[in-house]
Amino acid sequence: MGLEVLSVSVDSVFVHKIWEEEELSKMVDGGIPFPMVSDGGGKLGQLYGVYDEASGVNIRGRFLVDPDGVIQAMEVLTPPVGRNIHETIRQVQAYQLVRETAGKEVCPAEWTPGKPTLKPGPDLVGKVWKVWKP
Repeated sequence: MGLEVLSVSVDSVFVHKIWEEEELSKMVDGGIPFPMVSDGGGKLGQLYGVYDEASGVNIRGRFLVDPDGVIQAMEVLTPPVGRNIHETIRQVQAYQLVRETAGKEVCPAEWTPGKPTLKPGPDLVGKVWKVWKP
């Protein structure tokens, strides 16, 4: 998809190694296909606003950062609820399409590749319902 994925936690590289060997490799064939970054002390987590100082951990978050370094989307979840990779992929595809069209096409809610996009402008105002039917 032309992107880079990183996993970041306050755990050490040694904890990551054990987690990969004892857990992840049993859930994902060959283990996870992206690097796990150690954020000892939570400096990255602080920058992204997900470091919980009281417990010394980064809260689970997902950040989509465009090639210009701008956060386009973020999701922060507490531990009891897991993330949805399908929604992450859908959002990446939508942001890539918007970027490729220089904003001439945008993706409405529930958009997936192949579905109609919207072409923003004065002609669309009050007429979205004609183009997009959720």
